[in-house]
Amino acid sequence: MLELNHGFRVVDLHARLDPSDEAEVATRGRETTPDALERELHQAGVVRAVVTPGDRPSGEGYLRANNAVARLSVDRPFLAFARIDGPRDPGSRASARLRNLTASREPHHASPEDVEQYAYDDRFHGFSLDPTADGFPDDATLDQLEDVGLPLVVHGGQDFPPEEVAEALLDRDLPVVLSGFGGYPLDRELMDAAIDLLDDHDRLYLDTHQVRFRSVLERALLEHPDRVLFGSGAPEIHPSVGVMEILTLDVSEDAMRRAFSANASRVVPGLAPGES
Repeated sequence: MLELNHGFRVVDLHARLDPSDEAEVATRGRETTPDALERELHQAGVVRAVVTPGDRPSGEGYLRANNAVARLSVDRPFLAFARIDGPRDPGSRASARLRNLTASREPHHASPEDVEQYAYDDRFHGFSLDPTADGFPDDATLDQLEDVGLPLVVHGGQDFPPEEVAEALLDRDLPVVLSGFGGYPLDRELMDAAIDLLDDHDRLYLDTHQVRFRSVLERALLEHPDRVLFGSGAPEIHPSVGVMEILTLDVSEDAMRRAFSANASRVVPGLAPGES
């Protein structure tokens, strides 16, 4: 794919990096190598990207994968986010609430001590959480996330919709980035619901991963230009595709500049110009 020449500084809030050099295989999604990911980001004009591990087998946890991703990010334009998991069901169904009354952490689940260790390890710049795949942390772990205050990228969607994200997380004092406008897969109604939440939650942000609807992207950038962050979804989606989707919107260059870099640099200081 030809390199894009768009004139914007672009940083990416949503990329996956698996520890493939250790002969580990991603359990879901398109595999890639660190060099291939770096090359595709360069082709798209992306100067830095947040990376986090893909899914691991049930019961394995993310300690080894997180450390591998942090190591693979050294001397590359990557910022590692530690992926965390938990024992609780993220759903609001009565059966889920009942199970959560007796749910307790297993050894592979992220603990408050793990969160503190990641937060004060300068290799990590934030956290990633996919409750549908990995479960939801307990209150003690959430309290520690709030104490350290690093950004948390949350994978929402039909199984963990925006209103449940709001109930579970948005009363806490930490930046929350709701991936894909909370509408994966391609649920316009959920995406609109996530945009509505921006009116009442000052520390909520939305990334553009797999938001294919131009009208939804334009609405968010016109109503809340300071709360939208570019996320490509690489390597599942070539980052050039996500960049072009923003470039072809009917919004101002200033709104594009905020989405591509300025907003993310405020939420994740390591993405700011001059940081390395």
